[in-house]
Amino acid sequence: MGLISLLWGIVAMLWMIVALFPLLGWGNWFLIPFAAIGAIIAAIGIALTSPQNRGRAKTGLLLNGIVIVVGVFRLVLGGGII
Repeated sequence: MGLISLLWGIVAMLWMIVALFPLLGWGNWFLIPFAAIGAIIAAIGIALTSPQNRGRAKTGLLLNGIVIVVGVFRLVLGGGII
């Protein structure tokens, strides 16, 4: 679970970088639910693994959380959320 959430977070982060370009901000509407699913996978990974092996899951949760915050901020800034 930890590796899946980490890879999910990396993909979400790359997608977030693309969605920061002008005229591609609509990608944030798809990016936020995508990152939320990655955060859920990371939370499951944290809950099911031993404390010594939670590093990847925690990193995946952090990456997905950053993507969600930046995506929401970008939508608010661009007027996408009314």
